[in-house]
Amino acid sequence: MARQCELSGVKPIVGHKVSHSNVKTKRRFLPNLVNVTLRSEALGRDVSLRIAAKTLRTVDKHGGLDGYLAKSKDDTLSAKALKIKRDIEKQAAEASA
Repeated sequence: MARQCELSGVKPIVGHKVSHSNVKTKRRFLPNLVNVTLRSEALGRDVSLRIAAKTLRTVDKHGGLDGYLAKSKDDTLSAKALKIKRDIEKQAAEASA
């Protein structure tokens, strides 16, 4: 399982651990990933995702999973999230027709 957020695409970044004597050693900064179950109002079902904690705050800001996916770009989403986005768009197209 990759250490990557399924919605925002946040990955580990590389930096330095700096000691008291200013010696720099390579280290990795891992994203704070949490397993959550989000509700899709358009689809009427729950979706289980592994996302970063800061992405969860952004999802709440945009009004839930449907609002976040509507505003997000396709290249940052995982395959699972992209399928959910397409299902929501398909459901909206059927409802308007």
